[in-house]
Amino acid sequence: MNRSPSRLAAAALLFAIMAGAALAPLYARFVSRTDPFRSTPMALVAGRPVLADNPGTGGTPGLGVTPIGPAWRAPYLLGADNLGRDVAARLLYGGRLSLGVAAAATALSLLGGTLAGALAGFAGGLVDKIISALIDLLWAFPVYLLAISLSIVLVNEGLHLGPLTLEADNPLLPILIIGLVYVPYVARPVRAEMIALQSQDYVEAAIATGGTRLHLLRRHLLPALRPTLASLLPILAAMALLTEAALSILGLGIQPPAASWGTLLADGQSLLYTRPLVALAPGLAIATTVLSLNLLTDRTP
Repeated sequence: MNRSPSRLAAAALLFAIMAGAALAPLYARFVSRTDPFRSTPMALVAGRPVLADNPGTGGTPGLGVTPIGPAWRAPYLLGADNLGRDVAARLLYGGRLSLGVAAAATALSLLGGTLAGALAGFAGGLVDKIISALIDLLWAFPVYLLAISLSIVLVNEGLHLGPLTLEADNPLLPILIIGLVYVPYVARPVRAEMIALQSQDYVEAAIATGGTRLHLLRRHLLPALRPTLASLLPILAAMALLTEAALSILGLGIQPPAASWGTLLADGQSLLYTRPLVALAPGLAIATTVLSLNLLTDRTP
């Protein structure tokens, strides 16, 4: 089967990003030789302090402090942030968490949306009406408004459901929130596809030969949903990655000291005019990953 060059390039680029994130501990230990989660304001790089006072501040602590810029070699390949931490090492570690949250949230959305949509489309009647009403209720809320609203409540109080307790800094919270808000984006097309499949000739033939409804669902209908789910997967992953970044920038997603691309963007906002690479690096990583995921849906022969 022919594959478009754009899809092959996107797959290669996405693999490189994932590999770089997976190798983050090795980079920090053997290349950077720094702890990306520990402040090092007194460290020296080639005789220069990682954090230095700007001229004219009179050495006043906390005023005019600028981190070292990109060294273009390890350590501090991309410079330091406002706490003296290696940006390159944190970028790789942030990729691990951002990609992990996006992947888990995407899997949760696909699972929940497939179950809800397939059940609604297959059962029909009252079951379809109830599930469709719940899906439409979630669909009525703008994604980011719903995600932010849920995050505000859960980040402040955590999640307590019987024996299950998730504190505000638990990465499972943004996974659950992002996975929930994108369930309708899977359930609606799956429901429509399930209804359409039941009118196909091969399905009617299976019913005519005595196939049970469970057999029909397991052997014919659910396998036929794979192309629909495969086309939704990269789009959902891209949206989940953007949502995680947006929540983390607002302080409602991944909580410090953990690092994600969103938290790195938030850390770099105060350095845009002095060390813009602190914010540009995670921003470019997010944009490149999202672009790669979108190109994977290219159907050009």
